[in-house]
Order: sequence, then C-alpha cells, then structure tokens
Amino acid sequence: MVELKSKRFRPEHLGQLNFYVAAVDGMLRLPHHAPTVGILVCGSKNDQTVRYALDASAAPVAVAAYTYDTLPAEERAALPSPEAITAALDQGTVAAPADS
Repeated sequence: MVELKSKRFRPEHLGQLNFYVAAVDGMLRLPHHAPTVGILVCGSKNDQTVRYALDASAAPVAVAAYTYDTLPAEERAALPSPEAITAALDQGTVAAPADS
C-alpha cells in the first residue's frame, strides 16, 4: 500500500495510512499472504517527527521523502512532472507519462 502526499509529513498521515493497511489486511489479504506494508511518500519530512509517529505504530510502515529534481533523468522521464501530478490531483485524475 503506497500513499503519496505532496506536502510535508504530518503525524495524521500515518494514522490514515494505518487505517488503509488495516482495511487491506481485513478485506483483501488471504491467509497465505504476508501482512500489508504501508509506504508513505511525502514531499518532505522531519526525521524526529517521523520517529515519534512511528513509535506508536504496530503496522509495518515506512516513510520516505522525495524530490523530483534530484531523481536521475531516466527516472524523471518515467514519471509525470510535478505540474502534471498537481493538475491530476486538482482534477481528480491521474495521467500516465508520455512514451519517449
């Protein structure tokens, strides 16, 4: 389960992700599946805030920050631009990147 936040990490994001992980485990996970792992990707994060938020979490969760500009050119080309992501979020749609 991956949750993408375009802004800075806030502890309530983790609560929302834990809810999604529990819902997937409760409704979709079969007995032979490993527990669902939640991955929260944010525009930025404060490591101390993340550490305190994760201390109370029982679910397997990871939090990472991303910066589009620091990705290698090949990876940037495979992703929608920040402007396309923002436009898709505003419109409630997701656009696939154009083929090169």
